[in-house]
Amino acid sequence: MNILVINGPNLNMLGIREPEIYGKATYADLLEQIKAEAERLGVEVSFVQSNSEGDLVDAIQCAYGRQDGIIINPAAYTHTSIALLDAVKAVGIPTIEVHLSDPDTREEFRKTSYIREACIATVKGRGFSGYLDALRLLVESCRE
Repeated sequence: MNILVINGPNLNMLGIREPEIYGKATYADLLEQIKAEAERLGVEVSFVQSNSEGDLVDAIQCAYGRQDGIIINPAAYTHTSIALLDAVKAVGIPTIEVHLSDPDTREEFRKTSYIREACIATVKGRGFSGYLDALRLLVESCRE
């Protein structure tokens, strides 16, 4: 089983960006935790991070026929990108939306998620653990 983890804008700045919200652990720390859980579950995992919406759309499209599932944290594009929604719908790959913080408890504009409509689940407000939860949920879903 192959899982693609996609991270959107500014997630490469984890550990620096608003540590009171996102913590002090780095993006590299996040990837290591996900890799360890994937190994424990016996699945392959690959990663894409970009600050560019088009690159994220390309990653989703390239996953078609190659990946069994997608975990995506679209970051700020959650609230603005119909293109990401359309890409996930187009490829038909089971996808889980993840957010480190809980956008529903933050600014009003963060309460809108365009991509959620195309996702089989959303995990929010669990920090790095949310990615591990999403990985387990996706593996269970794909193995059913």
